[in-house]
Amino acid sequence: MHFHIITLFPKAFGSYLGESILKRAIEDKKIRVSFYNPRDFVPHVRSGPAANKTVRIDKPPYGGGPGLVIQAEPVVKAIAVAVTKARGKHKIIFLSPSGKQFTNSYAAKVAKKYKNVIIVCGRYEGIDARVKKVFKVDEISVGPFVLTGGELPAMTIIDVMARQVPGILGNFDSLEERRVSSSEVYTRPEVFSYKGKSYRVPKVLLSGHRAKIEEWKRKHK
Repeated sequence: MHFHIITLFPKAFGSYLGESILKRAIEDKKIRVSFYNPRDFVPHVRSGPAANKTVRIDKPPYGGGPGLVIQAEPVVKAIAVAVTKARGKHKIIFLSPSGKQFTNSYAAKVAKKYKNVIIVCGRYEGIDARVKKVFKVDEISVGPFVLTGGELPAMTIIDVMARQVPGILGNFDSLEERRVSSSEVYTRPEVFSYKGKSYRVPKVLLSGHRAKIEEWKRKHK
């Protein structure tokens, strides 16, 4: 899969993509992540004290209100480049607190159908809504809350969708949605003590009785 990220802050992704499973997936070329900064699609100041600096792309909203809104044109140009590089079928995800709830089933569906996923990250008071009129997008939210920007949700989506790519997890059955899993997990030792109290692994998990273990897991989801 190739993830194309539209963001004002591409460096925000460095630490997360540079560790563990996602790092190996990128190194093994199982996934690719490309960045497109809308600031790169606006002119630069040519003279004066601010020479060579990028013109700002956030402006006050029409109709009044607090904060600043990212202009449509530089975002449209950035998406257009990503669409061109995708060379065919692609899905555009427009991150928004008011969007449809992101789920594992949605991630699996998109990952199965599309090899190129374009994710548009907002900032400030959001992005000019006309971007959604230029392109067909899925408006998606990662939860019932508001974040400073779309970079963290984009990393969440990359992580969840990347897990759907065969070979990234090593054992594809590691996908939680493909097995009976529990919110409670245990490992060795069977017993450990802390401040005079002993903590034990549930006996059923030591029994070797597969049916009873699966039943226990279902009860402790």
